[in-house]
Amino acid sequence: MQRRNRAQASDIALGGVLAALAMVIMCMGGLIPVATFVCPMLSMLLLAVVLKRCGSRIGWAWYGAVALLSLLMSPDKEAAAVFLFLGYYPIVKPWLDRRKAKWIWKLLLFNAAVLSMYTILIRVFGMAELIQEYEELGTALTVVLLLLGNLTFYLLDRLLGIRFGLNGR
Repeated sequence: MQRRNRAQASDIALGGVLAALAMVIMCMGGLIPVATFVCPMLSMLLLAVVLKRCGSRIGWAWYGAVALLSLLMSPDKEAAAVFLFLGYYPIVKPWLDRRKAKWIWKLLLFNAAVLSMYTILIRVFGMAELIQEYEELGTALTVVLLLLGNLTFYLLDRLLGIRFGLNGR
């Protein structure tokens, strides 16, 4: 019994340290422009470590804590929103990997999350700088940006599956 309590305490401590590291990473998102998309992905990799070591229950708690703290403390609210809308992916990836037509479901999840996130950021929170940014890009480059996002998501999925063993098998 004492050994089990020690294992639970070490899992919680590891989760806390990695959550603090994720917060440092998320707060760096305001320093470098491309970090808006890189910082949430690095935080997802930390979630994969927590998930692999501690299980999905602590993984969900970790995701919730980092998402909430990111929204409150991160200077880059777009990066915090990316983590809020996509940061849970390492937890649901094994479940999606067991489904038929798994790539259709994965891409549907990614595109629905991204499109709903930007719709909420622009229409509800009125982030005028996003509207201006995408008007300057134009429709063609915005579509290219979404396609590159899908490619990056595919590479993240492969990294989670190969490096961290988060497959549904």
